[in-house]
Amino acid sequence: MGAGKTTVGRAIARRLDRPFFDSDHEIEARTGARIPVIFELEGEAGFREREASVISELTGRENIVLATGGGAVLRPENRESLQNRGVVIYLRANPHDLWLRTRRDKNRPLLQTEDPKARLEALYEVRDPLYRECAHFVIETGRPSVNGLVNMVLMQLEMVGVAKHPAS
Repeated sequence: MGAGKTTVGRAIARRLDRPFFDSDHEIEARTGARIPVIFELEGEAGFREREASVISELTGRENIVLATGGGAVLRPENRESLQNRGVVIYLRANPHDLWLRTRRDKNRPLLQTEDPKARLEALYEVRDPLYRECAHFVIETGRPSVNGLVNMVLMQLEMVGVAKHPAS
């Protein structure tokens, strides 16, 4: 949550001339409801069911760039689909940086608590090992620009033959 998956993913898709999908945006488009409303009506379990279905479908497509919601890795079937059907890049950020990036965002239902920073730290403890489990590459986001992150991701993708250097 707040690592830059959508922003970086969209830029990578543009650079690679591939379609971009964000699983959260896809869920919203299909249901006609914002994520917080889905959480309110169906709970996290209902949302995760929808998410698993969308991820299964999208990972079945070829030559796309997909950004998932931060909790997508909670389900083993999502981790398996992501890892086996594509190249997974984990944009890793520490909880403090994530808090700085998300603290004013009201569209993140899991952070609508008395102590969102503590909530982020707890989510990180659970999710970080799961992200690492399914990631082919881990990129520390730190403070680089979006363009810097995009270039780092593209270099990793080039190494595994998924992307070609622009001069090629």
